[in-house]
Amino acid sequence: MTIRTFHFNPIQVNTLVLHDETGEAIIIDPGNCQSFEDEQLKEYVETHHLTVKCIVNTHPHIDHIAGNKWCATHFNVPVWCHDGGMRIYNKAYAYAIAFGLSVDEMPAPARFLKEGDEVRFGGQCLSVLYTPGHCDGSICLYDATNKFLICGDVLFEGSVGRSDLPTGNHELLIQMIREKILTLPGDTVIYPGHGPNTTVANEKTHNPFLQ
Repeated sequence: MTIRTFHFNPIQVNTLVLHDETGEAIIIDPGNCQSFEDEQLKEYVETHHLTVKCIVNTHPHIDHIAGNKWCATHFNVPVWCHDGGMRIYNKAYAYAIAFGLSVDEMPAPARFLKEGDEVRFGGQCLSVLYTPGHCDGSICLYDATNKFLICGDVLFEGSVGRSDLPTGNHELLIQMIREKILTLPGDTVIYPGHGPNTTVANEKTHNPFLQ
């Protein structure tokens, strides 16, 4: 499994391209909203001869979905997300203006993911964990075989996601982290929506919000 991280848009979201030896790939949280960012994704996919199967949004905040329309159109693939975030997703244009971003109308999701679902591509399988608290519709993707978790803005190195935005709930956020992330093996690598990677063990021991 190869995971390539791009840092897109002024908010520097971590956009991930996952692929394996089959050449099948998925794009998680496409934050690209400028032409040079689009070209970076396009070049990577073409250079590695990848076939993108779908786009997955960990949650509906604009910095994580800004590239949905371009990716869905250019790669001719569906968008998958949790339906709990549709109230925010459907207001993407308004949120984009507030954050100084320029986006087109969002494509309608083709599949709604829920707790326990699987995202499959190539020889890979990611399990869906529903983790609201940062916002409704927030999911994590867990790969038990390769020992990693993609968590969007639920958890960061030494910090946790904001809960002061629409549908945020700090108590629920901490509960989800404790019940669904800190219970994973300590050597599980965490890929957050912003900033550097970390591990479950590191956050369990050192994260001041979780002590």
